[in-house]
Amino acid sequence: MEYSLRKHIQAVSVFQWVLTFLLMGISFTIILLYLMFTSYWLISVTYFTWLIVDWSTPERGGRRFQCVRRWTVWQYFRDYFPIKLVQSTPLSPDRNYVLGCHPHGILSAANFCNFSTEANDISLRNPGVKPWLGILAGLFRLPVYREYIMSAGMAPVSKDSLQYLLSRCGTGNAVFIVVGGAAESLQSAPGEHILTLSGRRGFVKLALEHGADLVPVYAFGENDIFDQVRLPPDSWGWKLQLLFQKHVGFAPCLFKGRGVFSDSWGINPFSKPLTSVVGRPIRVPHCPVPSEEEVSHYHSLYIQGLKQLFEEYKVSCGLSENATLQII
Repeated sequence: MEYSLRKHIQAVSVFQWVLTFLLMGISFTIILLYLMFTSYWLISVTYFTWLIVDWSTPERGGRRFQCVRRWTVWQYFRDYFPIKLVQSTPLSPDRNYVLGCHPHGILSAANFCNFSTEANDISLRNPGVKPWLGILAGLFRLPVYREYIMSAGMAPVSKDSLQYLLSRCGTGNAVFIVVGGAAESLQSAPGEHILTLSGRRGFVKLALEHGADLVPVYAFGENDIFDQVRLPPDSWGWKLQLLFQKHVGFAPCLFKGRGVFSDSWGINPFSKPLTSVVGRPIRVPHCPVPSEEEVSHYHSLYIQGLKQLFEEYKVSCGLSENATLQII
């Protein structure tokens, strides 16, 4: 009985996370706009005034609260899959880091759990190092939701935001970037390991400009927790996904998981093990204006380090020896 109750609590903890991601921003936008036309209009006016005054805060490091990152609900979230964190070596507080996270998956559950919460003690594992998870900048324009994601230590994955973290906040900053973005999320499918990386060099240039070490991160199992409905090429839905990807920065994936309390279809992810492996840092020199040759060189070193990490840990993380990593 106790075991069953614990599993239900874990499922609910994940369900609230999915609903928060999908609905919290748009729900509070609608509520605040509605209140504008009621006797409670002052609430909306006060908040929107605050929003204007506070507009640039997300790109200036935001407002993190360790109490939010340490909520007990994240431990239940972790145990639902379960999610593990493995580090090849601790990160030094004397350096800054740009960590590329792969693959994107549908909702990046492992990245959220390991780097936006303390469920697996990322800060205790790396004393003096502050983790920041870069996410879509547009999410910080959604009222109330922006406060929530800032409190967990998330930051806009915009140039101004990332440059601020790496140049104005001293050392010991670890910026986690899900490099593949929307394009990679559309490639997400159980049992496949396809990364959109060949043409993604901006994060390498950023590391060179600020002398931040590059670190590859791979989340084994991330592509296995949802089944994605892949639309036929040239269909209207497929064209809509590409349109959103190009102009909005994310692609509206059609995915299915399991129910909250049953194995029927639903939007909860499947409870399959996830393991994020943080690789060894690649030392990067400080080059304020890096050349294309320098960017290409360190991009190649990064891909090499990522492939080595994948091969070293794939069997221990549940993959077969024949599993291969494809980079496009």
